[in-house]
Amino acid sequence: MPAILSVVAFVAVACGDDGAEPTPTASPAVSPTPVSTPDSERAPLTTPEIVDLLRPSVVHIFIEGTTLGVFGQPIPTEGVGTGVIIDDEGHIVTNNHVVFIDGERPARRITVTLSDDRKLEARLVGGDSPTDLAVLEIDADNLVPVKLGDTAELQVGDDVVAIGHALDLPGGPTVTRGVVSAKGRLIQEDPYMIPGAIQTDAPINPGNSGGPLVNMYGEVVGITTQVIRGTAEGIGFAISTDTIEPIVVELIDKGRVERGYLGINMINITSSIAEEFDLPVDSGVGIGFVQAGSPADRAGLEAGDIIVRAAGEEIRNSGDLLNVLTEQRAGDSVLVEYYRDSELEETTVTLG
Repeated sequence: MPAILSVVAFVAVACGDDGAEPTPTASPAVSPTPVSTPDSERAPLTTPEIVDLLRPSVVHIFIEGTTLGVFGQPIPTEGVGTGVIIDDEGHIVTNNHVVFIDGERPARRITVTLSDDRKLEARLVGGDSPTDLAVLEIDADNLVPVKLGDTAELQVGDDVVAIGHALDLPGGPTVTRGVVSAKGRLIQEDPYMIPGAIQTDAPINPGNSGGPLVNMYGEVVGITTQVIRGTAEGIGFAISTDTIEPIVVELIDKGRVERGYLGINMINITSSIAEEFDLPVDSGVGIGFVQAGSPADRAGLEAGDIIVRAAGEEIRNSGDLLNVLTEQRAGDSVLVEYYRDSELEETTVTLG
């Protein structure tokens, strides 16, 4: 029995994994909006300046729909969230869970309120449950889209500002400030599989969901999400622009995200885990289990294998693997290099 299997339960709990199989995203690669001037050559903004800059681009979202009672009876429901305008065409990015009732049924009616108090009915372009992203569209003039920043330039310890309609309090959006606590977090909580998430201590409350996380140059580096619910304080998450952009492009283009299916449970291998269990590498993606009949199963991958390269790219963690798979389509063949015990092997996986 490979040593990695001894740590499956421990790592899965640490990652918030419930054992659901991951569903890697397939969507076109899109480069983040370029930053015209290096950080070292430009002055950061003050928090009030950031608020003034972003306020016209942040919208209030009110949804109406129907949920089901304990006996299956329809019950009217309402909800609120936040969104950001991303282009002049009226597209708005928010969280999928904001506009889908119980994560399944789209809201019957979505009303967007702009910063100038215009109330507009929005059309749901599409949503993606695993990454908790959705795109709305409104018909309006004089829109102010946000500028997206490059997550790669964001450093742990950088100051960030979160803006959103927390608790649906009257008087406009709530502004909180914090730091980047960590980068590259993998959020695994059924049905979510969000790679490369930004962790921050900026308070994020109900109603903030779908709002922007902004760097000190006024650029949106993430979309806040409340998919992890618990008692921990000072821990919030935002979906990074690296994840947002390809998903949003595909939602606008097709209304849905087409996925290449691998069929494995992913475990991040760290140096401490490798040392404790005498693994052959100190990074990579360990396979907790392989679903029977899945593409991974047909390619001969087994529980306990450690993936270190895919499609020619180094795989250090599950985020790396998901990023590679976002560039693939169902039916594509991907060369995967992996360790089985101490032997480096390779196989070709045809994605489902």
